[in-house]
Amino acid sequence: MPKAHDEAPEVPQEAPEQHEGSGGTRWRRFALVAVPGFVAAAVLGGMTTQGLLAASFAVSGDSFKLSADSFSGSGFSQYGDVANSVDGSSRAVGLSTVNSSELENLCLSSLWDLPIGEATLVINAGAESPVEGTNMVIDIEQLQGNAEFSAIEIGRDASTLDKAENGQGPEGGFGLQADSITVSDMEMTSWAVSSGSLRMTGLNLAVKPGNHECF
Repeated sequence: MPKAHDEAPEVPQEAPEQHEGSGGTRWRRFALVAVPGFVAAAVLGGMTTQGLLAASFAVSGDSFKLSADSFSGSGFSQYGDVANSVDGSSRAVGLSTVNSSELENLCLSSLWDLPIGEATLVINAGAESPVEGTNMVIDIEQLQGNAEFSAIEIGRDASTLDKAENGQGPEGGFGLQADSITVSDMEMTSWAVSSGSLRMTGLNLAVKPGNHECF
């Protein structure tokens, strides 16, 4: 069912600053898929991932929103890819793979256009204890927040990415990877998320009349 949702705001890009003492790099209000080359790699490559969970099903015609006070993961990779819908439409995404992850105060929302009017599926978890995921694969349309990476590599050939399990992309594709990633005040728009396992403490799922998206 088609969904009316706000267009994600443009994220100002600023020069990275070195984060002393941790060997990492910090970006303020950083959007991963804003890195030049990611969309180009997805559109020009015209390839979907083989063998990854997020590419093993056709996505719906609706994106959804996720927010978290903090997202942290170890073993991270990302490259340009294509998400395909059953109606034959395709869209460019930054396909991200994380070996293990934790999300504090997670909110996930999907806005629905129903015959009786708008309604929102809202899922909350991790307020008391972080949501824990393993082998997570995310089709990212936009990611915004304050990000910090350790041992990051930008511009590596996607077929040689080796820090996330099964996180390799097409040969010649633009990729990045890091030993770890932390994003505070995260706001993400995504088309698909899959995880080998997902532990959601304090889960609360509700369908609410009207627009109640996470952001």
